[in-house]
This record gives sequence, structure tokens and C-alpha cells, in this order.
Amino acid sequence: MLTPQVPVAKEGYPFIAFAAFCTFVLALLDLPTAAILSLVVTTFIFCFFRDPERFVPTGDDAIVSPADGKVIRVERLQENPFTEMETIKISIFMNIFNVHVNRIPFSGRIEKIIYKPGKFYSADSAKGGLENEYCAAVIATAEGNKVAFVQIAGLIARRIVCWLEPGDEVIRGRRFGLIRFGSRVDLYLPLETEVLIKVGDKVRAGETLFGRLRP
Repeated sequence: MLTPQVPVAKEGYPFIAFAAFCTFVLALLDLPTAAILSLVVTTFIFCFFRDPERFVPTGDDAIVSPADGKVIRVERLQENPFTEMETIKISIFMNIFNVHVNRIPFSGRIEKIIYKPGKFYSADSAKGGLENEYCAAVIATAEGNKVAFVQIAGLIARRIVCWLEPGDEVIRGRRFGLIRFGSRVDLYLPLETEVLIKVGDKVRAGETLFGRLRP
């Protein structure tokens, strides 16, 4: 049985509280139009930071989506700066209406965290993938594989939150961070991976089966 959780990410509390306070003050000042608009904004912020429970697929070789959103790219790369080997890269674009809490795609140990400041182009563009601010984590699996997942800031998203540190033992499907107000997550998988999704698929963090990692 899943342990009941507060269905809102704690990082959203200050934003929700401030918006709710503004709504309350505007109502006290008898400014109904402004109060209604503020209530709409408060509701949007509450929905943005929602954090529902997810049912994680079983199987030691299962790889799950690290983010909610739409798959915009599946491609093979000869090299990448994170695992330094040939990989399959999968990109997931999150719009402002998606759940933005990110989850671990595969169990293992965090080998390294790489943070790079950058620009804030649209996250679904090629330039955004190359030049935007990002935070990458690399997992070393028990079988000796490496899996990397990269949180990328976007045009509106200006704050990447990652709770991981090198050496952490992580479990597939557990929360590891979020990106405020829309962005993108890239996943780098070994070539031996059996990929089960395609461009255009809608996915859910911690729940959608992306593929199976073969030894």
C-alpha cells in the first residue's frame, strides 16, 4: 500500500501561501474582480505544484519516465558529456499544466551531479537543449551500466530543484526534484536498452514504462 502523502510539493508552499494571502487581502478591500483573478492564479499555482502518488512498474530491469509530459525526441548518440559512451537519448517536454515533480528512472547509486548555468531558451528547441541551464545526475547500476537524467530549464522555468548528492543510493520511482514552471528532462540510456516508447507519447513520471535495461 502506498503511504499517504500531502498532494502538493513542499517547494510550492511559499508560492501558494503568498497567492492565497493576496486573494484574502483583495477580498477584504472589497475588490471582487481583482480577488477573483488572484484566486484563479492561486488555483493555478496549487495545481502546478501538485504531487500525486504513482504506481511504479515492477521488474528489476524496468526503466520509468523521470518526468510527466510529451516525448519529443528519441535518438541514438555516439557520445554525450554525461555517461561518455554511445547512448539512446529520450527527451520529455513538460508544459505548465503537467506535474513537475521528477522521479528516479532506475535504481542504483548516484555517481555524479553536474550543474551548468546557462540561458533560458524554449526547452523544446534544439538551442535550448544545448545552451540552457541544466542539472544532470548519473546513476551507476548494480549491473555496471550508467543511466543519466538531465533537468533542463526553459523559457519560463528559472529554477531547477535537485535533492540528490553523489553517493546517494536511489530507488526507481522515488522523487528527486522538480523544475518550476515548465521545462524538459532528457534521459540517456545504454544502447542495450529495449525502448518501449516513441515520439509523441504522453508519459507520467515514475509510472510510464520507458523500456527495459538489459545486462
